[in-house]
Amino acid sequence: MSAETADERLARLKKEFASIDGDGDGFVTEAEFRAHFPELPAGALGALEDSADADGDGRFSLEEFVRIMP
Repeated sequence: MSAETADERLARLKKEFASIDGDGDGFVTEAEFRAHFPELPAGALGALEDSADADGDGRFSLEEFVRIMP
C-alpha cells in the first residue's frame, strides 16, 4: 500500500469538508459538526474549537480543517 500524496490528501479533505459544510458557505459551524457527527461528545467539540479555530470566529475554514485532520 502506497502512502497518500499531498495532493491526494488535500482532495480527500476537501471532499470531507464539503460533506460537513451543510449550507455550502465554505465554513463548518458547530451545528454542522454536530449534525455530521452526532456521537461526538460536547467536550471534544470544545477542545477542537480551542485548538483548531485559529481566527476565533466560531467556525472552521477549509484551511483550519486541513490543519487539524490526519
